[in-house]
Amino acid sequence: MKVLITGCGGYIGTTLTPYLLRNGYNVRCVDWLIFGDDTLSHVIGEKGFELVRGDVRDVDASCLRDVDAIIDMAAIPNDPTGELLPDLTWEVNFKARVRIANLAKKHHVSRYILVSSASVYGRKEGLVDESSDPNPLTVYARANLEAERGVIPLADKDFTVIVARLSTVYGVSKRMRFDLVVNTMTLTAYLENKVYVEGDGMQYRPLIHVVDVARALKLLLEAPNDKVNAQIFNVGSNEQNYRIIDIAREVSRITGAIIVFKGEVDRRSYTLSFNKIRETIGFTPLYTIQDAIKHLYNDLLAGIIKPEDRWFTVKWYKKLLEEGVLTTVRGASP
Repeated sequence: MKVLITGCGGYIGTTLTPYLLRNGYNVRCVDWLIFGDDTLSHVIGEKGFELVRGDVRDVDASCLRDVDAIIDMAAIPNDPTGELLPDLTWEVNFKARVRIANLAKKHHVSRYILVSSASVYGRKEGLVDESSDPNPLTVYARANLEAERGVIPLADKDFTVIVARLSTVYGVSKRMRFDLVVNTMTLTAYLENKVYVEGDGMQYRPLIHVVDVARALKLLLEAPNDKVNAQIFNVGSNEQNYRIIDIAREVSRITGAIIVFKGEVDRRSYTLSFNKIRETIGFTPLYTIQDAIKHLYNDLLAGIIKPEDRWFTVKWYKKLLEEGVLTTVRGASP
């Protein structure tokens, strides 16, 4: 089976790509590699891997040759970057994805998976499931939601469309990110012996390890059509709905860092139900935030991972803007 992954050089893509290769898939990737060519050094040259370096907005029929399924995850990757680059976010996260889905259907690709975000829920009281009304609060969240609304109606008996709304991801990856809550807190524990909490930390966030995201997407690739077609799935687990303060306490307990409160309360807060993905395709996570904190903290202490500018998404995009790179670069990786 050949899978096209958009955004293969991103935080999730650099974990998903080798995971699928190890499980016998052929993988064609589309990415501009805006975070560096070395983000895919661990798969370059492997049997079954093919890289198309380019812009997701320019994907054409040649990229879909012999492709059985698409995992569409190329995106401007978070709320702050979406606010920095609203037009680009709208083009990549919404328009490009709907275009790729239409192209896939036209050229008889059998399955399309849109990698969306739980941020579409915004701020909600109580337990939220896939039938709950979205409440997107940012450009990033609104673009994801519009992409969902653009691709789901394309589903039919010959074209399976699935939407995966990811929880906030954490853990070590080849294209590291230090702008995700568990990773950020672990980094400041290493650098400053402090764990910073915005506001009172009572806001909730669902979490999932980056390897578990790869596992869930593989299960969605393989699930029977009648179970998943035209369906939205929250991707995560009921056990990993965390208050921000409780994440901070775990980082503090493991690293010995002190907790420091600062700033205003994040408007986003939601707890999700993950019963649907568990009951439909049998997905349950393998990893916990404690696993990830220990792994990342060890890698920082050992110098295996270093806090480079490119691992901070907004900082990196601002640098590219200052250098004029974004006037020519089109497309990006989550």
